[in-house]
Amino acid sequence: MSSPSDIKKRLEQNWIQFLKANSTKLALDSIDGSSPPAVFVGRYGYPKVRIGPMIPPSHGDTAILDRPELWAGRSLEEIANYRLSLVRGTFAMKVNDTSGRYIENLQELAMSERPAESEATFEKKPLADIELDREITLNTEAAPFGPAAPLKTFKASSLTADQRIESAYYDGDLRASDAMVELYQKGVDVSSIHKVLSVGMLGQKKSRKLVPTRWSISATDDTISNRLVEENKTNPAIDIFEVAQYSHLANYYSVILVPDDVWNFEMIESWFTNSGQIATGSDYEDARGLDHYPTIAGAYFAARLAVAEHLANRRRKAAALVLREIHPEYVMPLGVWQIREGVREALKKPVQKFETLDSAMSFACANLSVSRHEIVRKSKLWQGFKSQTRITDFA
Repeated sequence: MSSPSDIKKRLEQNWIQFLKANSTKLALDSIDGSSPPAVFVGRYGYPKVRIGPMIPPSHGDTAILDRPELWAGRSLEEIANYRLSLVRGTFAMKVNDTSGRYIENLQELAMSERPAESEATFEKKPLADIELDREITLNTEAAPFGPAAPLKTFKASSLTADQRIESAYYDGDLRASDAMVELYQKGVDVSSIHKVLSVGMLGQKKSRKLVPTRWSISATDDTISNRLVEENKTNPAIDIFEVAQYSHLANYYSVILVPDDVWNFEMIESWFTNSGQIATGSDYEDARGLDHYPTIAGAYFAARLAVAEHLANRRRKAAALVLREIHPEYVMPLGVWQIREGVREALKKPVQKFETLDSAMSFACANLSVSRHEIVRKSKLWQGFKSQTRITDFA
């Protein structure tokens, strides 16, 4: 197995080669291509942010470049190259500026249901950041992106609006949370929902504003999963302990579903520090919901959405514990989409069933580097479940 340093070196070499091979396309003061469609809203300087389109130097079906739902099974190198090929234009705007031709162009782009022909000119040549040691966290919400430069002009054509999104956009009385849930129920991808939220297209007309992409991703996952959990309360509980597992991109997932009439959700993450030690982080909520912003950030909301929608599709309820172990080969955070899709993929597979929480926990922890003892010591869900007295205990 390649060491993390070898993987990092290979990534850097691949990116340098990619840049050299595509420098005449990526480092020009203008670009035209088929945007997936893709837009990005930064967060630095809030409430004045940088917003703009992302455009590759190619035409045709480029949807995969900005659609995380299609990335399951792809390698880290493949995904990095998808993102590096997107040139990002930026223009500084106040978050309350949700009208005007520039924003309208971006909104039309964001709601397009297929790649759109796009042209942009820049104030200076785009620059790419291929440094992997910059200060980033394991749970950076947004996927990485390629070269960026301030915009001079931008226009998009051959746009075909997704009528589901268009309907929500023109409904100026619909609250943003209700719009997100409605779009989700109509089958719109989560990645598309957070995109249109970020460019100020959802919510009551007078309250709309630009939302940094990083925040819009977590807001979408949080809002939809909360609604699913609430609606799922009347469904019957599962009748046996279930464990689902999946691994991709050096991330390993074990999901334990616990028979319970009351919603409890917990996520425990573990990762290797630079010194080779294992560190952990976790967050937990009971039926009252989460009373703080998660210490593990958007990863929590992404995992909760995947679990909540799985249970909703089955019309069953359960408590859930998601275990995520991040191995050193995960040298570059790709965004919380991989957590959402990783847990989704786990729950698509046949589950292992157990009569007791003890046996389910033992199985879930068997292939993890962190010990079962440490997980049990950390888990509030475990401690709460073990301390409960049930009628079946006296059967």
